[in-house]
Amino acid sequence: MLSNVRIVLVGTSHPGNIGSAARAMKTMGLSQLVLAEPRVEPDGQSVALAAGATDVLKHLVVTEDLASAVADCALVIGTSARSRTLSWPMLDAREAGTKLAQEGRQGPVALVFGRENHGLTNEELQMCHYHVCIPANPEYSSLNLAQAVQLLSYETRMAHLAMAEAPAEAQEPYPNQGQLEGFYQHLERTLSHTGFIIQAHPGQVMTKLRRLFNRARPEATELAILRGVLTSVDKASGQHGKKPTE
Repeated sequence: MLSNVRIVLVGTSHPGNIGSAARAMKTMGLSQLVLAEPRVEPDGQSVALAAGATDVLKHLVVTEDLASAVADCALVIGTSARSRTLSWPMLDAREAGTKLAQEGRQGPVALVFGRENHGLTNEELQMCHYHVCIPANPEYSSLNLAQAVQLLSYETRMAHLAMAEAPAEAQEPYPNQGQLEGFYQHLERTLSHTGFIIQAHPGQVMTKLRRLFNRARPEATELAILRGVLTSVDKASGQHGKKPTE
């Protein structure tokens, strides 16, 4: 299971943080490190701070953006402070570790960390099924990147060890993030054609619909039904087969 858990660092700007994160991962048995649109490359400082976890650095993957890094993942959890504007399904660190351990039995899952100075953008956070918040001391909540990776990797390992003896229960697969993004694009296109979404004033409709479906977590077969519903609407409105710009 642990080999399916992917640690994604977005927009990392300090080479040392890459090495320290690799060290934190390896101590907990994690090996998949992905850098999404990094601002720097691993260097000698990264190797020094990896302290023996150079195999994690050697096999890391670099992608141009977060969407590419998590496209094949059926579960994506993003680290975030609690939002006071648009709430998203939230987990604490222990709950996040449990979900990663459980769903990592079925296939790739991702734990996403944002930029050192300002975290993840709203668009990136909306790619995540859940947000995880570390309830640090509100008077001094300054966790560095590697510390956050260490804490959440630890919770994932502990959940893995707790369920290691239990047989994996059969469950319906969830769609991966790429399939979900295809659904959201189809949904927005259909709602625009029917006039429900006005392109000049789209408001928060798609953001709230993303939140709704992330909360519902449709299974792969359920998502296929929803895509079929949208296709039937497209046919009824004469939009089936047309390009998005038509």
